[in-house]
Amino acid sequence: MASPVAWCLLLSNVLLLFVQVFGGRDFYKILGVPRSATTNQIKKAYRKLAKELHPDKNQGDPEAEQQFQDLGAAYEVLSDSDKRKVYDKHGEEGLKKGDTSGDPFSSFFGDFGFNFGFGSNEKDNEVPRGGDVVMDLDVTLEELYIGNFVEVVRYKPVAVPAKGTRKCNCRMEMVTQQLGPGQFQMMQQQVCDECPNVKFVPEEKLLEIEIEAGMRDGQEYPFVAEGEPHIDGEPGDLRFKIKQIKHPRFERRGDDLYTNVTIPLQDALTGFEMDIKHLDQHKVHIVRDKITWPGARMRKSNEGMPNYENNNVRGSLYITFDIDFPKGTLTEEDKEGLKQILKMESKRTVYNGLQGF
Repeated sequence: MASPVAWCLLLSNVLLLFVQVFGGRDFYKILGVPRSATTNQIKKAYRKLAKELHPDKNQGDPEAEQQFQDLGAAYEVLSDSDKRKVYDKHGEEGLKKGDTSGDPFSSFFGDFGFNFGFGSNEKDNEVPRGGDVVMDLDVTLEELYIGNFVEVVRYKPVAVPAKGTRKCNCRMEMVTQQLGPGQFQMMQQQVCDECPNVKFVPEEKLLEIEIEAGMRDGQEYPFVAEGEPHIDGEPGDLRFKIKQIKHPRFERRGDDLYTNVTIPLQDALTGFEMDIKHLDQHKVHIVRDKITWPGARMRKSNEGMPNYENNNVRGSLYITFDIDFPKGTLTEEDKEGLKQILKMESKRTVYNGLQGF
């Protein structure tokens, strides 16, 4: 039997190992979510807190910047499935060391020949899983700019009891068969259990999809366990893939927006002032007090799309100007008058305008 000194030494080592593994910041507490939170819940919590803790909104608060950095670190880890698994097992210290091994206690106690139930070297059996379902969801640029909630009716196959039994949990096992007196042979054989029979019936379910501001074309919105069922395992996932509908006035590139404005020649020469109606109906004011040439571009900062990860950050709006030249012919008197007003030298150049393509 181990002496009291040996037991004290063992317990002190255990406590030290706990501190090393589970030391560091509590990322779940920082985000204010339970350890069972889905990736979608983690993203929602991050976006909400990012708005509240952003340094631009908390100028003069010495702790705001650190809190914002902690929030970013928590989101980076918990939104990544691989990093989250490491963090859940080994804490922040495990992430720093790049430790992705199994249970840290199994090796420690295995060396001493003890088994306190902290871990097992046996791998968990894989649970069979139904297929994932991916569906396109058409979304307007306005919805991606402002955000919206969309309801979708889902007819999902659900298992209900049926008469009789069925074979289930089938597996290959080694069995011994007697071939004759004193002769035996080991061979693989499929072994199944008898389970209650079930049948699948369609069940109507209303799903609410949150179109979050800043979502991108092709981004997926998951519903865990809402995919195809598996008679002996877990259902797959249902994922809606965002498909942005083409907009008549704006084109999106990343977080930036692009649009074209056609102005008459008179405005191009003398300057102008106008408003552009944005996706949420607010007005973007434009002032040009100099000559505008065909293809001239103006940039309006912070008038683009909201960034998905941080809605406090927005892209830019780029406006390209096209000139509407007057049609018809001018009199000789009008031509001479224009020449006197413009006072431009007649200079004509022939060049390859396609070389940049």
